[in-house]
Amino acid sequence: MVVTGASAGIGEAIAREYGRAGAALTLVARRKGNLDRIAAETGAETFVVEADLGDVEHATDGLAEAERRLGPVDVLVNNAGVQIIANAVDCDTKRCEDMLRLNVMTPMRLTRAVLPGMIARGRGAIVDVASMAALTPMPGMFCHLEGGARHGPEACGELRHTGVHVLTVCPGPVETDMARRGYEIYEPTMAARYSPVGNASELARMIRRGVERRRARIIYPRAYAVALWFPRISRWVTARLSPPLRAPAEK
Repeated sequence: MVVTGASAGIGEAIAREYGRAGAALTLVARRKGNLDRIAAETGAETFVVEADLGDVEHATDGLAEAERRLGPVDVLVNNAGVQIIANAVDCDTKRCEDMLRLNVMTPMRLTRAVLPGMIARGRGAIVDVASMAALTPMPGMFCHLEGGARHGPEACGELRHTGVHVLTVCPGPVETDMARRGYEIYEPTMAARYSPVGNASELARMIRRGVERRRARIIYPRAYAVALWFPRISRWVTARLSPPLRAPAEK
């Protein structure tokens, strides 16, 4: 299997979860030192690819060698991504465009690279780690909304009879370094203090089980699943209870 953004956070947790389950892992990220450490600690058969996946034209360069070493890709986890939290008028255009290349264009390239082989073999799974921002956007998520969430080819049903399964994962707040940096951009409020926050290791277990059980979607923490069933109410509540962004520091 291939896990992008495997050097920290949710990607690291997924790599460790599958490593414990005995999977052969291709770990992709920019921080090779972290990848080497994680690969050694999992004890699994691994192949490390140091790559800047924001370089869309070269995003798939490591796949051929990964398949040569570990065999065909049976699970692709599109997890690598960045977040930009800022008011729409303050968003830097280049940063937003760079984010969209990494969060949207690269997963598309990787999916298209592995999908033909999966279809030919009649099996495989694509896991797209998206965001709750696609369902219940908070203030400061303009760039994320413009790019949309990652949604796999199952959206048009074309893989229904191919044996290939697509799982879309929508994490809400999960305790990671990226999330902690995001929290610091918002004002502390009572609602923010008591909002459910998830654990990356628990989410990784849910993802592995979701692949095994061929689930279509995971929303985590589970409390946020209300957004799927009652989208209008959830958006109304989110708009009114979300903490405001902190005022910019004076120069």
